Amino acid sequence: MPRALNPVASRRRRKKVLRAAKGYVGGRSKLFKTAKESVHKALQYSYRHRRQKKRDFRQLWIARINAAVREYGLSYSVFIHALKKADVLISRKVLADLAIREPEAFNAIVEQAKSSV
Repeated sequence: MPRALNPVASRRRRKKVLRAAKGYVGGRSKLFKTAKESVHKALQYSYRHRRQKKRDFRQLWIARINAAVREYGLSYSVFIHALKKADVLISRKVLADLAIREPEAFNAIVEQAKSSV
């Protein structure tokens, strides 16, 4: 039985990988084998970092909230605990945004939290 070849599919598969590797340096964008390895690794990194991005942003929000509440003589953990006691349900993302863009509104939230401690 003759060997089955499908050059159309092979070329498409290779072109797809090389297109994905466009912009890579040297052989990573020109040679199929190295391009395939680079694209595979890049996809692994992108998958991992989509999850890591969420952690990074939460960490940033906490740092911003902590810096903002220190001006009112509180620490981050005391502030969050006070908010929970006062039944104030605001996400850290919104709190960090308020701390930067709306200091008056953030001040009102801090005062509400302080009153519950």
